Amino acid sequence: MTVDSRHDYHTEKEDNMDEKHDVEHASVVLDEENNSPIPEVAAVVSITDDPSLPTLTFRYWVMAILFSCLLSFFNQFFWFRTNPMSISALVIQLVSYPFGKFMATVLPAGRLNPGPFNIKEHVLVGLTANCAAGTAYAVDITVIQKVFYKQDFGFLANFLLILTTQMLGYGMAGVLRRYLVYPAAMVWPANLVQVALFNTLHKDEDLAPGQWSRYKFFLVATFTMFCYQWLPGFLFPIMSSIAWLCWINPKSVLLAQIGGDKGLGIGAISLDWNNICAYLVSPLVVPWWAQVNIGIGVFLIAFVMSPIAYYTNLWDAKKFPINNSKLYTTSGQIYNTSAVMTNFVLDEDKYAAYGPLRITTFFALTYGVGFAGLSSMITHTWLYHRHKLVAQWRQSREHSEDIHHRLMQAYPEVPDWWYGGLFVLMTVVAIGTCEVWDYKLPWWAVLLGIALSCFFVLPVGLIQALTNQQPGLNIITEYVIGYILPGRPIANVTFKTLGYISMVQALTFTSDPKLGHYMKVPPRAMFWAQLTGTFIAGLVNLLTANWLLTSQHKVCTEENKDFSCPYVNTYYSASVIWGVIAPNRMFGPSSIYNSINYFFLIGLVLPIPFYYLKKRFPNTWMEMIHIPVILASTGMMPPASPYHYTNWLAVGFIFQFFIRRYHNEWHLRFTYILSAAFDAGVAFMVLLSFFIFGIRNKNMVDWWGTRPDLCPLNGAPTIAPLE
Repeated sequence: MTVDSRHDYHTEKEDNMDEKHDVEHASVVLDEENNSPIPEVAAVVSITDDPSLPTLTFRYWVMAILFSCLLSFFNQFFWFRTNPMSISALVIQLVSYPFGKFMATVLPAGRLNPGPFNIKEHVLVGLTANCAAGTAYAVDITVIQKVFYKQDFGFLANFLLILTTQMLGYGMAGVLRRYLVYPAAMVWPANLVQVALFNTLHKDEDLAPGQWSRYKFFLVATFTMFCYQWLPGFLFPIMSSIAWLCWINPKSVLLAQIGGDKGLGIGAISLDWNNICAYLVSPLVVPWWAQVNIGIGVFLIAFVMSPIAYYTNLWDAKKFPINNSKLYTTSGQIYNTSAVMTNFVLDEDKYAAYGPLRITTFFALTYGVGFAGLSSMITHTWLYHRHKLVAQWRQSREHSEDIHHRLMQAYPEVPDWWYGGLFVLMTVVAIGTCEVWDYKLPWWAVLLGIALSCFFVLPVGLIQALTNQQPGLNIITEYVIGYILPGRPIANVTFKTLGYISMVQALTFTSDPKLGHYMKVPPRAMFWAQLTGTFIAGLVNLLTANWLLTSQHKVCTEENKDFSCPYVNTYYSASVIWGVIAPNRMFGPSSIYNSINYFFLIGLVLPIPFYYLKKRFPNTWMEMIHIPVILASTGMMPPASPYHYTNWLAVGFIFQFFIRRYHNEWHLRFTYILSAAFDAGVAFMVLLSFFIFGIRNKNMVDWWGTRPDLCPLNGAPTIAPLE
């Protein structure tokens, strides 16, 4: 689950309604004569290049390895935290700049130090950090095996599985570059944040008298956020979630469900940047039209569908809390998975005696919406993109989309066989790993998982390249293998990782070359930079996870208040739902959740009327409606709660609507920088507080602002479970 920052674009004719024109409606034939046809791209991306600049220098290798190790360690460490966070690769961009300048100053001139530290070296350090920033999804397999299933295949098996799932996407990325990198319409807005920052650091700005430079602005904003974050992050943690509705009457179950941060969170306020962005990318850089769609989805699902379902007692909803990802028996007790398994496989007799599995109604609805989001993506891609895909296929060999693509012709492209060879090698290793160790996943299932990833990667990539929202394949992969190989939890999550993360990595390996495309970095240098970061991240992620599993008492349980692992617990719940119990029992004809399957049909049909309404009423608010983004809006819930989204949207409104519309020059100049500064300030504070206090198990003294029990019935069931 990896997360990125976003931005958008519009033409001057559309000032009366932000982003009413989705780039997906743009013509395939783009203006190639001057600058990019996308205003935000034209504002931050240079149209000049110097092919003589060195790239894979000694300085690059030192910084790439050092910072990749540090970034992958800290992000895996923070992944386990009760309040997870992620240090953005933007922080590495900033730290590596003075480091590179220092090396260029102190190293002797020559091959080790070929002149001043240049922007292309810096970009390659950033690309390597990008690949090392995300935590390897397959690490969660290791964690749930050890913590919940009491099983351990050893370091080699774990590392090979991580390596294959992280690198399989390279083969797909080799094909995708013709559709998602070369065309100017494929903006990948998150990359513009990094482009703006690189240019800020390496180019002198033409400043008016008294005007701040972007770098000065970044330093001041970073220091300000670093100082402020001590309040919600340590001194006054209640600022992270001010559930004031619940405070009115702490004994009221209804207020706890409606206003508690673990319930629907209506009215809950967060003054903690880390909490606002804990499960979502920075709201400062997501396009406003995309945020509107996310807001529509959250409102309909979390504040309309979920309360109606809960308070009408759909699926015995009132026996369970209103919102979490835990597993329950029919009477509302926590489900004991080990009571229904023998040798890590479902035991039919034990299951019949123990009883069926139940989940919260909100959790079930989010699965249904995930079904709809997946099918809607197929329909949406066909309706909106089929002509452009055909045109791009025909033009991919000889057509230059814009000036940036023309400038990149100065460098030799990565041969297709490099991508293809790595893809075949990783496929063979994946099959061998699953066959040698007892993952209970046969070779043909490995191939099926990879095939699913290949099928969906292009339509998902189109959506991400335009909106920076990435619908996931985790649900459909779980669903498919759960029917084929029921009762096998480790096989289920392994198949999910092969099918889902291969696609995610393919899009990471496509997004990064787009950054290199903007910055005119040689493609072959980018290829090796990505491989380096991916290999380092997989190794360090696994070592870090193993260290935490052995050093932390009751890690990934509620008994460990600092490392309760919300992501891992949701991952474990999914392994039980789709692997142990399996979809036939969970969502089949005999299950109370059977109606969830209709969401597949709903998602398949839903984009069609909106497509024709947009054609019937052009240049209206209808242009903003994007069904796959709406349906993907709650993809992080749970473990995220609705209040995370409402606070995120509030901040997004300020920057991506109000400031963008009424202070557009400031927005183009500083918004990306401010987002990076906030991330950096929070990261520095969290790291410093950990090494000063956390590593010694020191906490803030107890006072009203640190009390976790101000909403004691937070999200509690309406009907108390039996003891």
